[in-house]
Amino acid sequence: MSVFDVEIEALRGGSADLGQYRGKAVLVVNVASRCGLTPQYSGLERLQERFAGRGFTVLGVPCNQFMGQEPGTADEIAEFCSTTYGVTFPMTEKIEVNGDGRHPLYQGLVGSPDAEGHTGDIRWNFEKFLIAPDGAVAARFAPQTEPEADEVVAAIEKNLPS
Repeated sequence: MSVFDVEIEALRGGSADLGQYRGKAVLVVNVASRCGLTPQYSGLERLQERFAGRGFTVLGVPCNQFMGQEPGTADEIAEFCSTTYGVTFPMTEKIEVNGDGRHPLYQGLVGSPDAEGHTGDIRWNFEKFLIAPDGAVAARFAPQTEPEADEVVAAIEKNLPS
């Protein structure tokens, strides 16, 4: 089973249908609106704009597990992302990424190491997982890694569908 088979709701209800991304590269990011890293939304949106036409999408996954930094309702989160950062990429429902309530999406992601070898629990908001077109985790990036960092862009370019 790949991440494309996981069932998850869209931010404003209905299925997010991850299967629609099969054959594309997807950057899955646990996001929060009241975090010191929240300005990363700008870089994520620029990645979306830059690579969307080449078989890529960012997938924002709101999470309130880190100091309550994503307390809003679905409508509040959507409004904030749209008006503050011009976000056009898809967003899922708010989920848990760690602990007993960890969503199946993240159960399939956390075993993948980042460049420093970290596996397991999500460390903070804005941890990033690049999913290859076949559904395998191609790369994991620490929360502090900027979305447009050279290593992120290089990994995306390497995993774009041919």
